[in-house]
Amino acid sequence: MEWKTDWGLRGRMGLTMFLLFALYVAFVGVLLTFFDVGNLTVLLMLGGFSLAQYFFSDKLALRSMGAREVDPDEYPGLHRRIERLSQQADLPKPTVAVANTQVPNAFATGRNKKNATVAVTTGLLESLDEDELDGVLAHELAHVKNRDVMVMTIASFLSTIAFFIVRWGWLFSGDNRQGAPVIVAILVSLVVWVISFLLIRALSRYREYSADRGAALITGQPGALASALMTIDGRMDKVPKEDLREEAEMNAFFIIPIKAGFVGRIASTHPSTENRIERLREMEKELETA
Repeated sequence: MEWKTDWGLRGRMGLTMFLLFALYVAFVGVLLTFFDVGNLTVLLMLGGFSLAQYFFSDKLALRSMGAREVDPDEYPGLHRRIERLSQQADLPKPTVAVANTQVPNAFATGRNKKNATVAVTTGLLESLDEDELDGVLAHELAHVKNRDVMVMTIASFLSTIAFFIVRWGWLFSGDNRQGAPVIVAILVSLVVWVISFLLIRALSRYREYSADRGAALITGQPGALASALMTIDGRMDKVPKEDLREEAEMNAFFIIPIKAGFVGRIASTHPSTENRIERLREMEKELETA
């Protein structure tokens, strides 16, 4: 199955990534100018952060959710479903994990297609019918196929460094020789962090649209994912607030973000459910008339 390329979506993602790249080039220039360190030190620092995120972000994500890897004997139906969808998506079967929580959600993590994990919550398994569950799992597999975890990790690692400089750079300002340059670097890092924060969230929203489109291609049923989104979004209000607070830090991974907590209020990692459903309905009409 094929739909026409969404050049508008690709263009917005391309522009956002270009702006992030330009911002980070300027940021590295400031680090080299205002910090009394050699180029090698800066490169080693940046490389260390990026490698740590690249290799360990999946384990941290699973641990944050309390998700554990499950074998086919425990969840045979889930394993069979993911294996079938993986074949339809032309992907290796990912590791399967389950989190015991009432929050009905799912996420994918892993640094590449061969080291991916798809995790679901028990609340999700209890909430959706078979077609809806296929739609959600296909959405997560589309994230894997699009290498979204790697893209977002690369996009965010310099932003993380900027945040650490903002938070801890003042420790170096006590040195009279370094005081003024470090203060300038902290201020620049603050600007970089704020701008990149907004750009990365815009990029995340575009990647969600792309994963929705990928899920429709994998299953051939855009309406199933639209129905799943409505079901999950409707059940979120019934989940105890304690659970919502505990899982709010995972917003960037979930198929639907939790509308709670500081991050949820100031910027969203996901488009609105209404906009996503509208696009899926348009794809459904396109499929019917093809």
